[in-house]
Amino acid sequence: MTTREDRINDQEPTTLRHVRIREIAAHENQTVLLKGWLYNKRSSKKLHFLQVRDGTGIIQAVVSKADLGEEVFAICEELGQESSILVSGKVVADPRSPIGFEIQVSRIEVVQNVEGYPITPKAHGDAFLMDHRHLWLRSRRQHAILRVRHTIIKAIRDYFDERGFVLVDSPIITPAACEGTTTLFETDYFGETAYLTQSGQLYQEAAAMAFGRSYCFGPTFRAEKSKTRRHLNEFWMVEPEVAYMNLEETMELAEDFLCTIVARTLETHREELEGVLERDLTCLNQVNKPFPRVHYDQAIEMIAKIREQKEDAKEKALLELEWGSDFGSPHETELTRQFDRPIIVHRFPAAVKAFYMKKDEDSLRHALAMDVLAPEGYGEIIGGGQREDDLAVLEKAISSHGLPRESFEWFLDLRRYGSVPHAGFGLGIERTVAWICGLHHVRETIPFARTLDRLRP
Repeated sequence: MTTREDRINDQEPTTLRHVRIREIAAHENQTVLLKGWLYNKRSSKKLHFLQVRDGTGIIQAVVSKADLGEEVFAICEELGQESSILVSGKVVADPRSPIGFEIQVSRIEVVQNVEGYPITPKAHGDAFLMDHRHLWLRSRRQHAILRVRHTIIKAIRDYFDERGFVLVDSPIITPAACEGTTTLFETDYFGETAYLTQSGQLYQEAAAMAFGRSYCFGPTFRAEKSKTRRHLNEFWMVEPEVAYMNLEETMELAEDFLCTIVARTLETHREELEGVLERDLTCLNQVNKPFPRVHYDQAIEMIAKIREQKEDAKEKALLELEWGSDFGSPHETELTRQFDRPIIVHRFPAAVKAFYMKKDEDSLRHALAMDVLAPEGYGEIIGGGQREDDLAVLEKAISSHGLPRESFEWFLDLRRYGSVPHAGFGLGIERTVAWICGLHHVRETIPFARTLDRLRP
């Protein structure tokens, strides 16, 4: 292994301007300095073609034996994958290059020559790659996924910021459940039992009463012992809440919101989605308003008809569903196959929704709740609805759910002092990234996944 002191050239360290690969087009025919890592390499007797990455892109750097000499050429021969290097050279146009340019190398400095990098161009299993997630992040595919995630997050923030929403952070440590007591991570809080939050929504109700429109954006935790491709135990949610908003207006907000972030992502990453992730964009191009609205009762009838048409006994069994049950993955998948874009299912049975959901005055067994289901088997990516704003009704709901009254006194205050109709929803970032990128499993959508069987790295 060589160090930064073991320079390939005996010249003094370069004083050239450092340029990042994403900016390279602005420096055609100029000599620049790149600071990066060796992504891959191929060689002939007279040339080395170094694929150099710097976090913003990958460019080919051509090392000529005739120009740099036998010694430099030999040292380049020994460079291992992910060696850290400084490369100086002239930027020249090359129509064969994916980015339209390459570097004709005039000087190289080795910061560290790497031996035995564990993730090679050969195929590796999912478990191996997740064990080496800290290194797997350097791959072209993971770069594309996490850049899409970055754009989605920025689009989300821009959407709410530009529409008068105020970011109000909800706490991560809470005294009680929000989405049910069976999926809580418990912790000791100076001798008192506390929990990692399942949702920031309850606190956003307080924020909405103060600011009219608010949202939170942060990590949430569910202790579900699930190994499905849709589940993580730590994931990120954005949760807007709006005073004086009803269910219909919430569905309109969710629809417009989702169309906006999909459009922004397609505008920014179409090339990476198609070229790197091999994503078929047909469904994403159809994400336009309006989304079909499907009443829960109508959805139950649709699933029953689809089930009748199935000939396979196992498929029939998977689609078995009684009124009053929540949907599973097979039901959501079959429902969305009937449409060419996301759908909104609304007015779920009150019994399967959280205690704070308002009931439909026209049918008290239904809640004013809605889910946005993404097509292609990705299922629920938004869930929300109108909240109960009547103090007496909410007090009864807390009691009937067996929740500790003292933990919700502050929440009840919101109904005692200036209560108004209000509504909101939560969007899961990882499920949204998985859908937009066309990924099979959500574990690739977050830098370091936390699942039932994974706490490291």
